[in-house]
Amino acid sequence: MPFFIGKDREARRAYGFDEVALVTGNLTVNPEEVETSSDIGNLKVKIPIIASAMDGVVDVKFAIAMGKLGGLAVLNLEGIQTRYENPEEVVREIVEAPNEKATSIFQKIYKAPIKEHLIAKRIEQIKAAKVPAAVSSIPKRAKKFSLIAQEAGADIFVIQSTVAAPRHYSTQYKEVNLGNICKQLKIPVIIGNCVGYEASLELMETGCFGLLVGIGPGAACTTRGVLGIGVPQVTATIDCAQARDFYYKKTGRYVSIITDGGMVTSGDICKAFASGADMVMIGSGLAKAKEAPGKGYHWGMATPDVNLPRGTRVKVGTTATLKEILLGPAMVDDGTQNLVGALRISMASLGAKNINEMQLVEIVIAPDIKSEGKVFQKAQKVGMGK
Repeated sequence: MPFFIGKDREARRAYGFDEVALVTGNLTVNPEEVETSSDIGNLKVKIPIIASAMDGVVDVKFAIAMGKLGGLAVLNLEGIQTRYENPEEVVREIVEAPNEKATSIFQKIYKAPIKEHLIAKRIEQIKAAKVPAAVSSIPKRAKKFSLIAQEAGADIFVIQSTVAAPRHYSTQYKEVNLGNICKQLKIPVIIGNCVGYEASLELMETGCFGLLVGIGPGAACTTRGVLGIGVPQVTATIDCAQARDFYYKKTGRYVSIITDGGMVTSGDICKAFASGADMVMIGSGLAKAKEAPGKGYHWGMATPDVNLPRGTRVKVGTTATLKEILLGPAMVDDGTQNLVGALRISMASLGAKNINEMQLVEIVIAPDIKSEGKVFQKAQKVGMGK
């Protein structure tokens, strides 16, 4: 229902993870019998969690570790892994930079040219461990880089930008044809990022196999503050999932919806699936892993932009191994560890035997759900903060 926000101007209400809750029904399921796997094209992923294509999260070693646990990690072909032969030295410089100089250091580091031979090398290193290799680039380099990646054995190619639109206008350069890129490849293409029913429906017409949903919700992203754009993730995911369902009924081709960013706890992940996601993409939550290259630091993809940085470096700390974060056992009670275990128990409690059934559970608007009755928890947190 639209609301008037001024004379002749309407706006609809949109919802984020903290404003909704999931409703149990008349069935529960044995958690051991819940199926959490999901598909992208012909690739089946045991754990429906993708590690973001951010340099503080994913390097070759992390991608291998993620793959061996049953998940998927995306390596950024625009990042330090393809600009430097020894990226560990560069990460050290980023981590040790003082806060007031961090952005300028990022801009200096990312001025180094991308070395195309490193694209193939990194993919081959991941594939040598016999795990899936997923990589990403921005649209203007996607046509060339995707062919190099496919030749090197990549399983998935991600075309990622702050805003992905099915159409683009410019009189100064030729538009990137996303449909042609999808057609030229034999591997699945994921396109992002987008929000909204109409835009996602048109993007599905390109022939992609997945859409990343979310503009600006990430912990290290400042797009919403800098540009003022974005839609809260529950509403964004629902809108795009409805487009997916319509497109599937019309064509018989299923395009996966991947909620990207904004999830702090396992409860948020559960709400993303209930909103219609087939998979989720996480950055800061996995940057806390001991295996993450950022050593407890995380930074946005647009942080190094030379004209208008739209990301920042944040310290998330190193809290656990990747296995503990994904599969447990959890050593904390805040929902940041054993993410898959929490998803499994949530699905079981809601009577959802698989991800498709999880997408159908009832959602209620509940802005006080996290604070209701939690007076002693709040008092304890205040006491700990003194």
